[in-house]
Amino acid sequence: MKPTVGRIVHYQSYGTPNGEYLPEPRAAIITEITGTTASLAVLNPTGMFFNVGVQFSENPKPGHWSWPPKV
Repeated sequence: MKPTVGRIVHYQSYGTPNGEYLPEPRAAIITEITGTTASLAVLNPTGMFFNVGVQFSENPKPGHWSWPPKV
């Protein structure tokens, strides 16, 4: 699939260094495509943040975006 502005994707969070919180998928909306990266509006349970220049990963990888799995 081709990423386009407005598409909903998953952003894989980093979690915490000591493992209190594990990396988890978060809903995100693509706000811009620049070359091979995307800018995202990431929706978290406690708020929203904006991330610029996020790389795609076929499989969930912390700090990257991927397509939601088909269910």
